[in-house]
Amino acid sequence: MTSDLVAYVDGGSLGNPGMSGIGVVIDGCAHGPIKIAKWIGRQDNNVAEYVALLEALQYALQLKARALHVYSDSEVVVRQMQGEYRCHSPRLYSLHWTCRKLARSLDFSISHVRRENNREANRLANSAARGKTSEAVSEIPSVSFAS
Repeated sequence: MTSDLVAYVDGGSLGNPGMSGIGVVIDGCAHGPIKIAKWIGRQDNNVAEYVALLEALQYALQLKARALHVYSDSEVVVRQMQGEYRCHSPRLYSLHWTCRKLARSLDFSISHVRRENNREANRLANSAARGKTSEAVSEIPSVSFAS
């Protein structure tokens, strides 16, 4: 069982909407950091930001983490997840609801971080949006999720 994880997440699109990707860096794993870059098709930026958060939450649960602290440069996602902003957008509502539900399974917290302090997740997201995901896939170590 992994104890406490820290994730840096970013989603980006080339155009809004446009070709989109997510970048996630998860620290605190015994085998070293996990770096994820995924192309997610044509989306808008806020959808990409939520998909990046969802990826981090799903990984933390697969790793049986006790706690997850997320850093995101999206004020919308951070403030909606903290309950400061309501989520009225039909295209974000189901992502927001799913993230909130998964977050309840962990000791979860989320903080806003300036873009310059989220460089690696941003690099991974931009690489994925441009279709350069092979580099990121090779950065993910083999992990067995069996109980």
